[in-house]
Amino acid sequence: MPNLLLELRSEEIPARMQRKAAGDLKKLLTDALVEAGLTYEGAREYWTPRRLTLDIHGLTARSADIREERKGPRTDANEKAIEGFLRGAGLSSVSEAQVVSDPKKGDFYVAVISKPGRAAEEIIAEVMPGIIRDFPWPKSMRWGKASSQPGSLRWVRPLQSIVCTFGSEHEETVVIPFEIDGIVASNVTYGHRFHAPDAITVKRFDDYVASLEKAKVILDAERRKDIILHDARDIAFASGLELVEDEGLLEEVSGLVEWPQVLMGSFEEDYLSIPSEIIRLTIKTNQKCFVTRKQGEETLSNKFILVSNIQATDGGKEIIHGNGKVVRARLSDALHFWKRDQGNLPDLETLEASAKKFGLDLAKPLDQRMAKLDALNVTFHAKLGTQGDRVERIRALAAKIAMPASADYKLVDRAVVLCKADLRTEAVGEFPELQGVMGRKYAVLQGEDMSVSTAIEDHYKPQGPSDRVPEDKVAITVALADKLDTLIGFWAIDEKPTGSKDPFALRRAALGIIRILLEKRVRVTLLPRIVSHMQRIDADIGANIATDDLSRQIDLLSFFHDRLKVYLRDQGARHDLIDAVLTPEADDLLMVARRVEALTAFITSEDGINLLAGTKRATQLLAAEEKKGTVVADGVSEALLRLDAEKELFGAITKASSEAAGAVAHEDFRSAMEALSKLRAPVDRFFTDVLVNDEDAAIRANRLALLRMIREATGTVADFSKIAG
Repeated sequence: MPNLLLELRSEEIPARMQRKAAGDLKKLLTDALVEAGLTYEGAREYWTPRRLTLDIHGLTARSADIREERKGPRTDANEKAIEGFLRGAGLSSVSEAQVVSDPKKGDFYVAVISKPGRAAEEIIAEVMPGIIRDFPWPKSMRWGKASSQPGSLRWVRPLQSIVCTFGSEHEETVVIPFEIDGIVASNVTYGHRFHAPDAITVKRFDDYVASLEKAKVILDAERRKDIILHDARDIAFASGLELVEDEGLLEEVSGLVEWPQVLMGSFEEDYLSIPSEIIRLTIKTNQKCFVTRKQGEETLSNKFILVSNIQATDGGKEIIHGNGKVVRARLSDALHFWKRDQGNLPDLETLEASAKKFGLDLAKPLDQRMAKLDALNVTFHAKLGTQGDRVERIRALAAKIAMPASADYKLVDRAVVLCKADLRTEAVGEFPELQGVMGRKYAVLQGEDMSVSTAIEDHYKPQGPSDRVPEDKVAITVALADKLDTLIGFWAIDEKPTGSKDPFALRRAALGIIRILLEKRVRVTLLPRIVSHMQRIDADIGANIATDDLSRQIDLLSFFHDRLKVYLRDQGARHDLIDAVLTPEADDLLMVARRVEALTAFITSEDGINLLAGTKRATQLLAAEEKKGTVVADGVSEALLRLDAEKELFGAITKASSEAAGAVAHEDFRSAMEALSKLRAPVDRFFTDVLVNDEDAAIRANRLALLRMIREATGTVADFSKIAG
């Protein structure tokens, strides 16, 4: 079967766009081919800084002929119905339709519509211009003389050539010559822009890849990544060092070169006095280079790894020299930031009011930066006030969380007032990714308690499902307060996530709170804190939210419930067991998780399975009678218990309810389940020996009250009616 080779070659495509663009091209073209009636065995996309390539193999040479029979109205139907049928079927008169007889429905018209198949070349030539013209680049541009014309082609960078060949492995391939804005598809491409700029004629994918490699272009991005990674490791190892690996940087660098050449540069060791995080970010951000460290150590070395797109005749000396000059200049700036941040600000006398407000010591550099942050009235959000306002709110909220989190209140308070201070440091101003990290370093330098220093960095954590949660109790408290303030604040101003949009990362904040509470076993009831904190925000910003209206507070609690369900399901919990435990007012999420855990263990045991069946039978029967209006006694009368089975069940429920309630009070949910498991045998015996709907109304009402006792007893741990099975 024939194969299709497609290449769209342009000037440099931004590295961050390449992988997605290649995937988009594959999807757009294969979807269009399938919609046109073609099939294919496989397709793979490739990309370099200057080209997007598709290899589609096993493509059918022609779409199938289509024969469709379209049933129409009866032959004696009105004219309008017949005319509508003819128009829809593309027939000019009823003489072109067939008449089919049905013994029951009579005679009716049938249109036989035949569509001959089309050659794959014709289909490809038809769909490709539209795909190129409407390609979903995040940003695109026009160029050249045609750019002044309406509807001229937009592309991420000027499109230079198109290759489109079609044919089987053993036959001559053909060019599918479609055209867009003067660029005509051909079988000619070009190699490396410096090493091999001459034209290359290609036929099919295999010789295309081989020809490009001879022309100093490695098409496969994963292979380029592998070359860069292994050459970098080898060069570092040869110098007694090891590469500090960075998958994101590796992906980016592989998108900057077609012929990767890995080299090693260096800078003066004096720059190693700068924190390693700053060195790494400076070299990564500005020069797209990797750093190295001594083998088996965390300390960085003064050697860095760079990746060039040119195989230099001098072994790369000039390239290394040029990169080294830029790296040194950037590190000189970084050293300046690092030293400046440890010195005094020039306007300390203007910061005294802010220092007093937060209990800051203006003899300490980080305290000065917090005072400056407040004095400048740096905006956090237009509707939520300044960063200083926010720190005050976090401070108040953290005070209410410190005790349940078993954290030292004084250390918590100190950590809160310093947690945003590094936003005013020059290092974070240059590298926002280092907020928290630099705060911790500066806190250590000025002698803060280690828990305070740690909390300044870790209160941002976790920043995603794979990120670690804080370990220290002070950090846990500040992290919870920070994230809760964010969520409550944005709920207060009605800036909730909608659909897939979540510009303030509120889902991530809620998941972070859930992970901290559950993974660190912290007991914090959310609703009282949500209510009181939202009222505080209302007072602070003058929002028009009635303090007695809990709708938004409950809505935020429901948002937590939705995130909790996702988290627990990801941990393997069954959705029905979560629903059986999670009530609308539940705001102790750790307890919810513990109940789900205990219920999961119980309900998969033999006793649990059997009790579930008996309990569901009891609750369903009771619900049916309640719906009909059947009288249910207010309580069970022992005098009306006639049979041994109902007497035994009454005694068992009374005992199990008491034991389960006591266990729940002590938050021992496993023991509560064990107590309920003792109901299995008496419930089974009751339904075997007892007729609930006795003719005597009083006995019937009493027996229904006994079923209600079953529902209430099991309800102390879960709503069994929501459990599947």
